[in-house]
This record gives sequence, C-alpha cells and structure tokens, in this order.
Amino acid sequence: MVDVRVVEALLSAKVSHAVGRDPAAWQALTEAMGSLTGLDPELAAAWRDLRTEGVAGAVEAAGPAGAATAATLRARAARLTAVAARNGPSLDRLRRWALRYPAPEVRGDTVNNRLDGGAQVHGPVVQARDITGGIHVHHAPVAAAPKRPIPRQLLPASPYFTGRGLDLRALDELREERDPSAAQVIVVSGQAGVGKTALASRWLGARVAEFPDGQLYVNLGGGAPGGPAHPGDVLGYLLRAFGESIEPADLAERAALWRSVTATLRFAVMVDDALSAAEVRLLLPNAPGSLVLATSRQRLTGLAVDGAGFWPLGVLDTEAAEELFTRGTGRTRAAREPAAVREVVALCAGLPLAVRLASARLASRPDQPVASLRDALTGGAGPLGVLRAEGAGTVQAVLDASYGVLPPDAARLYRRLGLLPAVVFDTALAAAAAALRPDEAEGLIDVLVEASLLEPAGGGQFRFHALVRLHAAQRAESDETAPAREDTVRRHVDWCLATATSAEALLSPSHRTLERTYRFPAEPPPAFTGEDAALAWLEAHRDALIAAVRQAARARWHDTAWQLVDALWPMFLRLRMYDTWIASHEIGLAAARDSGNPAAQARMLTSGGIGLRSAGRHEEAVRWFSQALDLARQQGDLRDEAQALSGLGSSYRAAGHLELAEEMFLQALRLREAVGYHRGAALSRLRLGELALERDDFATASRRLARAQAELTAERDPYDAARARALFGYALAGAGRRDDGVRELRLALDEFDAAGSPFWRARTLEMLGRVAERDGDATAARQLYEDALRIFTGAGPVDARRVEGRLRGLRPEDAPP
Repeated sequence: MVDVRVVEALLSAKVSHAVGRDPAAWQALTEAMGSLTGLDPELAAAWRDLRTEGVAGAVEAAGPAGAATAATLRARAARLTAVAARNGPSLDRLRRWALRYPAPEVRGDTVNNRLDGGAQVHGPVVQARDITGGIHVHHAPVAAAPKRPIPRQLLPASPYFTGRGLDLRALDELREERDPSAAQVIVVSGQAGVGKTALASRWLGARVAEFPDGQLYVNLGGGAPGGPAHPGDVLGYLLRAFGESIEPADLAERAALWRSVTATLRFAVMVDDALSAAEVRLLLPNAPGSLVLATSRQRLTGLAVDGAGFWPLGVLDTEAAEELFTRGTGRTRAAREPAAVREVVALCAGLPLAVRLASARLASRPDQPVASLRDALTGGAGPLGVLRAEGAGTVQAVLDASYGVLPPDAARLYRRLGLLPAVVFDTALAAAAAALRPDEAEGLIDVLVEASLLEPAGGGQFRFHALVRLHAAQRAESDETAPAREDTVRRHVDWCLATATSAEALLSPSHRTLERTYRFPAEPPPAFTGEDAALAWLEAHRDALIAAVRQAARARWHDTAWQLVDALWPMFLRLRMYDTWIASHEIGLAAARDSGNPAAQARMLTSGGIGLRSAGRHEEAVRWFSQALDLARQQGDLRDEAQALSGLGSSYRAAGHLELAEEMFLQALRLREAVGYHRGAALSRLRLGELALERDDFATASRRLARAQAELTAERDPYDAARARALFGYALAGAGRRDDGVRELRLALDEFDAAGSPFWRARTLEMLGRVAERDGDATAARQLYEDALRIFTGAGPVDARRVEGRLRGLRPEDAPP
C-alpha cells in the first residue's frame, strides 16, 4: 500500500524546489536518497525519474497539459514510495523525512481556494494557474515505524583465503542454474576445518548487490558440544534481523511468519554448521531470487527434494596449501627452507585449519626454523588423531604444538575457556571465568587470537573453532584439577547470575525480592549505565545466559539455577522469547523443588505461568497458577496467594471466562490491600480496569485505571504505569473525552519506546486506531492498524488475527487508492 502522506510530501518538495521555495526539504530528500539508492538499482531508477521529471507544465500551464504533467509527477512520486516500501528501512527513512517536511495542509471547512473555471479543490493540489488564498493540507499524525537496518551479517572474509578458484566457479555455476521463480538452496559439505565457512563467506561477500534486502548469518551449532541450536531460537534470531521483535510461541507459526515476512524480499542466508536437512528445511523462505547457503559436515542429501545444489569441498592441493602457509609465515622465511615447508604442509594433509595453526605457531617464534616445526608435528597424533580417517591426522599435533608455545597465563585461559558452556564470549566473561582482571583477560585473548586459537565473532565477542574448542577442553581435563575445572565453570555461572541480577534491579526493581547466593561473588558487582544498556546486554548474552541455566541444572547447583531464571525475568518479559521462557522456568521449578525452597517454587510457578499464558497455553497456565495458589495457602503467604490469584484471573480472562477472571482479581485486590502491598493492589485495579474495557464500561474503567496509573507512578514502576496510562487513555476516549484520551495514548507510546516494549507499543497503536475508527477517520485507522499489525505479526496468532479483523472491518471504499 502506498503511503499517501509520503507521496504528497514528495510532490510538495518537488514543486517548491522548482519555483525556488523551501530548498531545505529538497536538499534533505536528496541526501536521504543518496544513502538509500547505492545498493538498490530499482530505487535509484525511481528516484532518478522523479528528480529529472519537469514541473514547468504543472506550475505554469492550464488545462489538459498542466493536468497531464501533474499526473505524471504524482505517478513518479507514488512509484518511488512503492519501491521504497519493499525495503523497510528505505520507507522508514522517507517517512521520517515526510514528518519533518510535510506537504502544506488544507481544511475543507475553512479554506476555499478558487481556480480558473470555478473549480473547488480540497486536499493536496498542484497549481495550474492562479490560486486565491493559502494552501493547507492536513494529515492524521501517524506513529513512525521503527527503523529496520538492512542486515549484513556475514563473517569477515579471511585475508589468507587462497586456492579456491575452482570451488568459487562451481558455486557461480550452481547459482546460474537456479529457478528464478523460487528461492535457491546450495549445500557446501566437507570435514571439520576444511574451510567451508571461509569459502561461503568469500563467495557470498562478493554478491552484496545481488541481495539488496540483506545477507544473514546463523550458526546452527551442529558440531557444538551442547548440541545443535533450537530451531525456534534460530527462527527468532532471523525474524529479529528483519525487525520482528516478538516471535510466535509455536514453531510452525514461527516458520510461517518467517516465510511471510521474507516473501517479497531478495536476500541470502548463510546457514553455518548444519547437522541435518530437516533443520535447514525449516529455514527455507518463499522468496524468489533469494538464497540459502548451508555448510555442513554432513552431505544433507535430503535437501535434494527441495531442489538443492551440492558442492563437496575438499582439502587444499599442495600448491594452495603451501601458499596459505607461506602467507602466514612470510615469503622470505619460507623460501629459506622449501623442503621443510613442503613437509610441514604435507603433515597438515591440506586441511586449512591445520595449515593456519602451523603457520601461526611458526610466526610467533621468528627464530625457530621450519624444520623444528616439522619435527614437532611428527611427535604423535593424540586424542584428535581419530581425524586421520578424514585425511587430517595431524590436527592434534598442530594444536598441541600451538598450545605448547603459549605463555602459561594464556595457556591457562585457553584451557578454562574450553570448559565453558558459552559458545561465544566477551572479555568480561573470560575474565570472570578465569579469575582475571578485565585488562589481563583482554591481553591474553589477544595472544590466543594471534595464535589462531580464537577468532573474532563480532560485537567484541570471540569463539573457538569446533576442533580447537574440543582440544581446549581436553587439555583442561588433562592439565587442570577437578576442583579447578568446577571452579571455572562455577565462576562463569556466578558471573552470569550477578550481572543478570544487576540488569534486573534496573529493569524490574519490584521483582528483585528473592535471595541471591554466590560461591564466587563478583568484585566489584556488575553495573550498567542505564536501562537501555541493561536490556542490550541481556539481548546480546541471551544464549550464554540460557546455557548457564542449563549448566547449573546439570551440575545440580539448584539454588543458582532457579536464581538465574528469576534474574532473567526482564529478558523474558521484554523480549517475549516464549520457548526459552517456558523451558527455563521448567528447569527453575525443578531446581526450586530440589532445593526445598517454597518461595522460589512460588516464583517459578507464577513467572512460568505468565509465559504459558502469553504463549496461548491457557490450560497449562491455569495448572501452574493453581499449584502456586495451593503452595501459597500451605505456607500461609498471603502475598504469594494474591499473586497466584491474579495469574489465574489473567489466564481465565485470556481464555474468555470473564466472570471467573473478575472473581480472581477481586480476591487478589482484597488480599493485597490487607497486607499493604500497594503496587500489587494497583496492578489488580489495572486488571479490573481491563475487564471493564472489555465490557465497554468506560466510566468504571476510567476510575480504576486512573487510580492504578497514579499508584504505579508513586511506586516507581514506569513500565506498568505506562500500561495503565494507555488503557486509561482508551477508556477516556470511549467515555467521550476523545482529546484527553488521545493525549494519554500518545504519552504512553513515548513511554513504551523508552522502556523497549514493542508489544505494548503495538497495543497502544491499535487503541489509537480504534479511536480514529470511531471518529470516522478510516484512513488514519487503517494506517495505525497496519503499524500495529507489523509488530503483532510476531507475537502469535491471537493479537495479529484481531487486528487483521479490524482492518477487514474497515469499508473497502475507505482504502487509499
């Protein structure tokens, strides 16, 4: 759908520029388009057509000639807007420009502009000759859509890449043979360390212009020690890369959403380290021209039914392997001992990983002859010698040799990092696990990177290659005592708990009530500069945090396991990762029961019940909250009893049982007032206000929600106060105080933006749309509903279907042309 507001702003800027008025609007537009058209030929062509189209006829000529010119201008502007709409960030940029430089406005009831011939014109116009009076164009304000950057996530191409000309040409040929009416799948298979990721990154990196909507990267962890990534988490990651901040709970729904979101895009996904055809198939888009490039140690022949092309990647030939080794060690040094170079390369069996590690070891010892490296590599295969069957029997020797020349502190960090459940880690995590200062850890990480034992993973994080990680863990088993190994992992988990608790204290201070116990307290305690930084940290470390939960459960550190789940509450609440939310609380509940802690059990039941209810699993949510209610009554804990009643009420309400819901909320309110829990009482009034809104009892809802908003503000709970404000605004509008209601709703929008809550932003946009619809402003209602739907589409079927129904309820004649 073409955004009329943008079209009118483009027309206004074009005509004003032609007659020498308002040059700032056209200059700003030119700068914006210059940054958007570089990688989008179709957008560049549409912009060129509008920029070069003459406007003299529209400004000076009367009659058919002027009308024709104006129509052409409008068509050019509409096409530019339509092309930009295919790429979210481009349309977002145009919308922000249009908000800053809107077209002049007109009110039909106060402005009467007369053109020659007696014509009356209301709305955006292009002057054909003389106009008497000012020109004014009014548009309903529309919330700007969140900015969506084009994802460019490919790993950096290696500067040592060599010897793969045949492989690159083979991938080119597979790409040329694609069916243009469908997305393409290519599989690059081969043994560990053969260079699949490097080849795929180099080949895709040279094709940026072919995929204007982005190039995504995801590692499925087929060779990771903890097993492959959860398919729901992978789909969630990919959806967020295209701006979908909330994902459906059901895996099939999430896969369907992925296909819907990407259907009109042209992009590539590099799926690294896949384990099976099934997990790749789940990620296939329905987007003609797009590409899924998978790498795997398996052949994945099952993808043949999906039309996949296959390329098995072998080891480097001797010439290419020698060139790779020479680049790492230096040509002058290699030229002094050509025979030894050939022997070392032969011992590496053409495996790029082994060659790079060998050259890195030699580069770190500038006085060591190549022959001494050859002698070291022939000293035995070790535990990784099993790779000999795959043609890489000396990787163990290469890794042992590289490890053997590390400084003692770097070797210790290498071993201990190999024990951690986290696949990627940053300096702070490494420092905590190894009991180092951050500056010490940073220096030692640099040593490991230089030795090619660690590789940058982007965003200040690092990772092991799978074989190197295995080697590091094996060296820890042989070189570290059992207590030292346990302490390393425990330090990591305690650091996750301490830092997550610090984030929780900022983002959900009212939730931070249960104890925290540490074997290794963080010194100094982690701190954040503000809520944005805390939420960003949770998002960036979500995989490491969930891995720490699982590790604590495996180690039977029961208190740590449930405490970490409890500390991650703001992550679950804000990011709405339903699969992870529920699975983590199942682990936390089991740990709380094993520890015999009733308060912890109650917290896990109520927090987990909220996750189940939010995922649409209402019957399970009722069971969890009922268990929490029984437990609270057994313990005589009135506050926990009220929490369980409130959860039951919300579950009954979501299932459509409004009478039961009201009974639960009223019981919770009485208990919370009795124990002096003021914030809880305010939340109960908020729930009761929502129920009154569902019954269109706007007067009752207004009273309850006004009080709830005031009390939550007094309790310093900005997130829930914003929820109450939004609902209060909608109640005011329904009660006849339309302007007051809209003002409250727009204030709530700003508060949800500040709090990082896309779900409630969508709820508020929907409420504004309903107000506009009641006002008879179908155009504004449609825009607001569409903005809400873009967010709700990722939240599950219920909210999205509701908004889709509202859009269908608008009269067809109200739709823009």
